[in-house]
Amino acid sequence: MRIVTLEEHVSFPEMGAHLPDNILESRKQSEAALQMQAKLADITGERLNSMKASGISMQVLSVESTDVYLLPDGLAPDFASKYNDLLADRMKGHPEFFTAFALLPMTTPEAAADELERTVKTYGFRGAMIRGLINGEFLDAPKFAPVFERAEKLGVPIYIHPGVPPKEVINAYYSNIGDTTGPNEAIACYGWGWHSETAIQILRLLVAGIFDTYPQLKIIIGHMGEMLPMMWGRSNRIFHPGNGGKNKRTLVDTFRDQLYITTSGFFTQPPLQLAIDTVGIDNILFSVDYPFSSNQMGIDFLNNIPLPVDQVAKIAHGNADRLLRL
Repeated sequence: MRIVTLEEHVSFPEMGAHLPDNILESRKQSEAALQMQAKLADITGERLNSMKASGISMQVLSVESTDVYLLPDGLAPDFASKYNDLLADRMKGHPEFFTAFALLPMTTPEAAADELERTVKTYGFRGAMIRGLINGEFLDAPKFAPVFERAEKLGVPIYIHPGVPPKEVINAYYSNIGDTTGPNEAIACYGWGWHSETAIQILRLLVAGIFDTYPQLKIIIGHMGEMLPMMWGRSNRIFHPGNGGKNKRTLVDTFRDQLYITTSGFFTQPPLQLAIDTVGIDNILFSVDYPFSSNQMGIDFLNNIPLPVDQVAKIAHGNADRLLRL
């Protein structure tokens, strides 16, 4: 069976040469990213060998780094373009195995929209991945409208991936736990915090009317729906049209039309069944979260999905092929 994965990360250390010294000194990469740096930098070595060994047909690559959000507005667009050019160059010998989501300079939304269009038309990128809040701002802010408008025009999705919470949130919720001092990265990020924050991003886009303003826009989120399927029924009752928001449709109707969920990093069946029962099987996309999860973990999970073969095929590749026009 053809297998396509959508949340698979890369990071190229040599791009640090394009960052000002003050940013290099101040930035802090997560421990997980530091431990995985060699795997993140690789495309056609261990990564490709692992894909072949596990039966994965294609990875959609995306940049792990959030350095572009730290740059002054005058430097961010050029940095994003250089990163996307390098990613395209690294993939070019293996188009049957790799495609990509663009890195966008979201602090300069008009330039971000232009970079999205450039990468789609020049390199055949399949959309963009945005990581978390943009310097503390949520994506429903009017300034980010050009990116959503351009994505809808181009017919490509935006993948919203979690990012590191703002310092104020880390201090208030994720620091000084028990008798320890300082933040706890696992609770703040990959163990809980950034998943709930991404769910808030999506609910804010709903309530702000962004999905209705751009009815052909497709949004992807990972990690089996970032907690949204668990809250589906209650949230649908609360965020109904006319209840203080600008949304013209219910949460259920909106998300079944425009929201896609990947399985990245989740390898047990109950969360998958919940996602299917809520957003629907046509909106579920297979992902591994490589290299933070192994390809074999993902394949073992996929092979054990207790559904008919044609429905497993939708998750494995059919929905991604349709959405990304692969």
